[in-house]
Amino acid sequence: MLMSANGADLVRAFVYVILGGGVAAGYAALEFTRKGVSPGELCIISEEPVAPYERPALSKGFLLPESPARLPSFHTCVGANEERLTPKWYKEHGIELVLGTRVKSVDVRRKKLLTATGETISYKILLIATGARALKLEEFGVDGSEAENVCYLRDLADANGLVNVMQSCSSGNAVVIGGGYIGMECAASLAINKINVTLVFPEVHCICLSKSYSFFDEAVARLFTPKIASYYEEYYQSKGVKFVKGTVLTSFEFDSSGKVMAVNLRDGSQLPADLVVVGIGIRPNTSLFEGQLTLEKGGIKVNGKMQTSNDSVYAVGDVAAFPVKLFGETRRLEHVDSARKSAKHAVAAIMEPKKSGEFDYLPFFYSRVFGLSWQFYGDNVGEAVHFGDYSSGTFGAYWISKGHLVGSFLEGGTKEEYEAIAKATSLKPPVEDLAELGQQGLNFALTISKKPQPALPIEVSRSTSGLVLEKPVYAWHAAAGVVLAASIAGFAYWYGRRRRRW
Repeated sequence: MLMSANGADLVRAFVYVILGGGVAAGYAALEFTRKGVSPGELCIISEEPVAPYERPALSKGFLLPESPARLPSFHTCVGANEERLTPKWYKEHGIELVLGTRVKSVDVRRKKLLTATGETISYKILLIATGARALKLEEFGVDGSEAENVCYLRDLADANGLVNVMQSCSSGNAVVIGGGYIGMECAASLAINKINVTLVFPEVHCICLSKSYSFFDEAVARLFTPKIASYYEEYYQSKGVKFVKGTVLTSFEFDSSGKVMAVNLRDGSQLPADLVVVGIGIRPNTSLFEGQLTLEKGGIKVNGKMQTSNDSVYAVGDVAAFPVKLFGETRRLEHVDSARKSAKHAVAAIMEPKKSGEFDYLPFFYSRVFGLSWQFYGDNVGEAVHFGDYSSGTFGAYWISKGHLVGSFLEGGTKEEYEAIAKATSLKPPVEDLAELGQQGLNFALTISKKPQPALPIEVSRSTSGLVLEKPVYAWHAAAGVVLAASIAGFAYWYGRRRRRW
């Protein structure tokens, strides 16, 4: 370590550096300790002034009027029923937390980072967990984000600001811009706080599957089918939430103090507003690595080990574009589950490269609002088949593409039922009769999930059309194959051949 004349650090060196202090950083830190990282080897650099925490808590428990979630209760890794990593935990494990610090530049060739305060931090292995930032109105030509009653929700500072404005406008009017995750979850929390809520979005339905237009005409594919979306919209309306669809925000009206007092929409209407919450999407934080690492799908491209185009740099979470085996293509997934699991996999690949395989992830999304709770697994492509009883609150849908189950959605399920649709989706079973599938409903997934599965065949080909098994090989066949392979290995080598299967 080098120091300046006044004792300030100029250069610090670590074996491992995690850049970013979100969800993925906390789960990576826990995995590093489990894999035997030594005290003083690991450093986490974060712009936020607090240790990593569970970000989903901000749009759920943090905004509730009664017993709201507050730190340290939702530090990682409580979201996955793991240890709660408080600042004391990091200290006890010899992990350096460099908080409230912005990294100005990164030189991946020289393995160095430069902070905004002029400090240089070197590493042997860098784990990028920079996540994403909230898109701002100004990026679409609308001014007003600086008004104190215009709020975003991406980090703890945003959440604190939103709570302060909420408390100052009890029984007032809130306009939520955006019908995605943040918009829907914030609208629910505001309604629970007895604030009059109007949700504005350009699509025909909230979180809708059909191709439409997102904020300011950006084409997107939403998760819900129209039928599912209609159920949630009706439920929200029963809680007092109003919907204004098919239009977007164009400008604000301000009072003499600079606060927003009304929202102007493209359709010519105007909504009174004491509070505005903006949830119009996010953008991955890749700027530090442009021109240094390969980028794809808006993020940093990685392989199945979460390793970037530079072998000493890994990327995880929202910023990583990784190969999804189930789909047979590279995807970038914006969800906490992906952040948690990709972080753990990357650390395993770093610490135990010979033991870790390729990241085999089943895409997973969920939400909890009011008294509702849904989970989704896989992909929402192909034809949707609905099932269940909407009046009872337990219903769902399967997505069938090229004759195989590729996605499953369930609202109001039990733990066993959620596990069943997850397992069924991962198996991608063939489906021949869509009408029969709709009649079977949850029983289809429950039956599939309980069937004994053969051991992995010697050759498995994954593609978007499903699993192609060369031959059904069961556990005892596999054991016999291993013995046979060992007995003839010398013979094969003598012939100078390499055989992939026997």
